Amino acid sequence: MLKKIHTDLAPAAIGPYSQAIAVGDTLYTSGQIPVDPTTGKVVAATISQQTEQVMKNLAAVLNEGNSDLHHVIKTTCFLANMSDFAEFNHVYGTHFGNHKPARSCVAVKDLPLGVLVEVEAIALLN
Repeated sequence: MLKKIHTDLAPAAIGPYSQAIAVGDTLYTSGQIPVDPTTGKVVAATISQQTEQVMKNLAAVLNEGNSDLHHVIKTTCFLANMSDFAEFNHVYGTHFGNHKPARSCVAVKDLPLGVLVEVEAIALLN
């Protein structure tokens, strides 16, 4: 059985998709970008600041879906520029602490709204 997940604490979907879908004991999130859910605007211009907002948005979706960052088993990370990798990696790592989920990180040509970073996750439910 599929359960659609939505929270106002993360940006609303900007297309025909859900913020996340729970299936059995697993939660699949859509990619989160650095949009402030209260204003609907992209935050800041630096990769560090944008990564902070992405991780806040991701945590909000996970929490709404009865999970959290420590139950993430895999992320896929998209960067507009691979030269931002080290700075992105530092901020990303602070949100996971000693928990280190499997991950792919790739550079892409463009991201929605011209942002620098997008992160999606697969997590176990609490």
